[in-house]
Amino acid sequence: MVSRTSRLFLLLDALRGQRRPVAATRLAEALSVSLRTIYRDIGTLVELGAPIDGEAGVGYVLRAGFFLPPLMFNEDEIDALVLGARWVEHQGDAALTRAAATALAKIATASPRDLRDGIAETGLWAPMFRGARTVAPPLQPIREAIRREHKVRIAYVNESGEASERVIWPIVLAFLEKTQMVAAWCELRNGFRHFRADRIRALTPLRLRYPIRRVVLVKQWRAEQKIARPSEC
Repeated sequence: MVSRTSRLFLLLDALRGQRRPVAATRLAEALSVSLRTIYRDIGTLVELGAPIDGEAGVGYVLRAGFFLPPLMFNEDEIDALVLGARWVEHQGDAALTRAAATALAKIATASPRDLRDGIAETGLWAPMFRGARTVAPPLQPIREAIRREHKVRIAYVNESGEASERVIWPIVLAFLEKTQMVAAWCELRNGFRHFRADRIRALTPLRLRYPIRRVVLVKQWRAEQKIARPSEC
């Protein structure tokens, strides 16, 4: 039987994974407890300082910015974190590589149990593709443009060797097996296009927000490309 303390942490985990209010009935089903228990546990968490908004019959949501005290990670969670970080190391983005390493270090030392040895000695390794790379793709400025919803100007060479300059609104950066692909609205073509990051010869951030929110553009792009949301796959 799960202890009440463990159940409170599980309840926080369930709330932390949701951006919108979650009905108490869903929480009760996820934790295999009664509605009364959920209401009581929510009240306890609020008394302990957890910034939970909502009420019975509406749903509950954990506000952003809540910092949990150091938590224990189980073996599967450690494996998932390490494998993800090691995969990131081989994607050609130096900033992400450094961020993955520092994130693992923070996780390892923030836990009540020192996880550094376990992380270093895990038997999971991510594939490393050593294909010839003649051009270093501008992954960090692309990520920054996506994050800020900014336009960029690129000099691009397609697979036929034809060069062009265009202004794009990058919305997705996909990390494929041996390359990275940028999905963007292209002002030159007045439509969505896909660009291999290693064929972008130059990139200039314009610091101009695109006129449509990225979430809307992504929805339109998914519909056009017939790409299901991850939860629908």
